[in-house]
Amino acid sequence: MVVSSPPEKSMIVPSDPIWRLSVDQYHDMINAGILTEDDPVELLEGWLVTKVSQKPQHSLVTQHTRDVLARILPDGWFINIQAPITTTDSEPEPDVTVVRGSRFDYAKRHPYPEDIALLVEVSDATLQRDRTLKQRIYANARIVIYWILNLPERQLEVYTEPIGTDTQAHYQQRTIYREADHVPVVIGGQEVAQLVVRDLLA
Repeated sequence: MVVSSPPEKSMIVPSDPIWRLSVDQYHDMINAGILTEDDPVELLEGWLVTKVSQKPQHSLVTQHTRDVLARILPDGWFINIQAPITTTDSEPEPDVTVVRGSRFDYAKRHPYPEDIALLVEVSDATLQRDRTLKQRIYANARIVIYWILNLPERQLEVYTEPIGTDTQAHYQQRTIYREADHVPVVIGGQEVAQLVVRDLLA
């Protein structure tokens, strides 16, 4: 297990004038049918960002992680898979999210950061984005625990202690768990289990 500081590089934004969308405008585009479920985009810091196509291993690990976490969840929590969450300026679609309450609580809105105990991105081609742009968005939203299941390096990166705002937002703590390491699963401030990283990677 290795503990280190997270990378702080940011994605480069084009210098030409570009129109940024609010979350409400993004919702209006969806409601009007301008954007549909077939459009491979998500709203990240006001930008429409293309989602990367998934490889078979990515899909397998995402579904497997959902199944593993579902077996240890305490009452009052459920799991979403590749479903949106709403922050002040973004609507990302994390691979796995542990959400408070019942699915029926979110019939008219997506989960907000305060509804989320744990958020997981399964990373291969998206590793750089997940470590930079996505990490900043989640830290800025104060997502308390953010996991990156790093497929190329077969390790789990756990980010905690979000601080800062806007472009300065980041996690103070990054802990790397190797394949044989046990990672604590903390839900709502309570450790509910420990999992071997290898068992998540499948």
